[in-house]
Amino acid sequence: MNVAIFSDNFYPELSGITDSLVFFLQGLAANGHQVFFVAPRYRARDYQKGAPRELALGPAIHTARLWSIRYPYSPTRQSRITLPCGRGVLLLKKFSPDVIHTNSPFGAGIEALLAAKFLRVPLVGTNHTSISEFMAYGSIHFHWLSQTILRYFSWYYNRCAFLTAPCRSLLEEMERYGLRAPHQPVPNPIDTARFVPVDTAARKAAWQHRFHVSGQVILYTGRLAPEKHVDVIIRAFAQLRKELPDITLLLAGRGSAENALRSLTQTLGVAGNVRFLGFVDNATLPLLYQASDLFVIMSTAESQSLSLMQAMASALPVIGARARALPEYIDKTSGLLVKPGDADALTKTMQTILSDNVLARKLGAGGRKAVARYALPAIVKIFEKIYTEAA
Repeated sequence: MNVAIFSDNFYPELSGITDSLVFFLQGLAANGHQVFFVAPRYRARDYQKGAPRELALGPAIHTARLWSIRYPYSPTRQSRITLPCGRGVLLLKKFSPDVIHTNSPFGAGIEALLAAKFLRVPLVGTNHTSISEFMAYGSIHFHWLSQTILRYFSWYYNRCAFLTAPCRSLLEEMERYGLRAPHQPVPNPIDTARFVPVDTAARKAAWQHRFHVSGQVILYTGRLAPEKHVDVIIRAFAQLRKELPDITLLLAGRGSAENALRSLTQTLGVAGNVRFLGFVDNATLPLLYQASDLFVIMSTAESQSLSLMQAMASALPVIGARARALPEYIDKTSGLLVKPGDADALTKTMQTILSDNVLARKLGAGGRKAVARYALPAIVKIFEKIYTEAA
């Protein structure tokens, strides 16, 4: 099958969506499909020094770039807005797609919609974004504007033969704003072969030595942005450290809230026990999970959280906020949930897991078992069925 996929987020932008798309494209190609991937064109400064201008994804994956402009409120400072001008129609005419898959309702998504109309090809959509949560923490946060965008999302995805989202709550929200297209939740795929449990205590000690930590380690990976509420983790950690003085908190990622979070660690007197690791490359990231004892995420804007899935695949016990998609992925077999923003409850819950090795191992094993359902072959199979029925 010839599959064309459009997205407004891709390499060199560093995000969970980018990682998930690369993984998914390769899964489709491995199953014998031809893929034409369309993404925004980025500026030269968006590429790290010495980084290739295009990823080598294999002969079955063809990549094209569309004209774009910088999105000024981007949390990664890299995001682009594709300028829809109908060029997608010209790019796909020779490729002759059987189905077009849009991952955005904006610039690249408009190109996908135009191409689907002109080429008379079915359009399949995926909504990755909890737009109401991001609007609440953005530079512009009017309630009426969030409602308007949600109505637009529903209007756009009603043009699709089928719609997916990583969590049910996104679809339910869109239903309240007029979504009528057939839909179902489909998780993003997880690399369960790369993210695996640490096999020996000696190996874990070696990875801890590599990251210059020892003892019990609490981990958060992801963007350091306001909607992620990493400040709640730091506040809870500061309380927990009074009982467990040798624990360490590792924060991997960058974002607009980083300076404020660094200042908070100084104010709370835990700067020496909180390590800001910045960007961690793909080769090192699995080792970081293996060096840790507990993963914590207090975000209120997740549609799935690949970081959470990677932690579960690594057999780490997890704690999450009872908000948006997190309760759909964390249950009593894999982790514990706490009230959003409640640092006191988070402190007690972290202490519960860190002081009970039997519980920690049980939750870790449960998480590893749960994410097996989201392995790449399983997710590709679901989309193959969706594409076939749409076409």
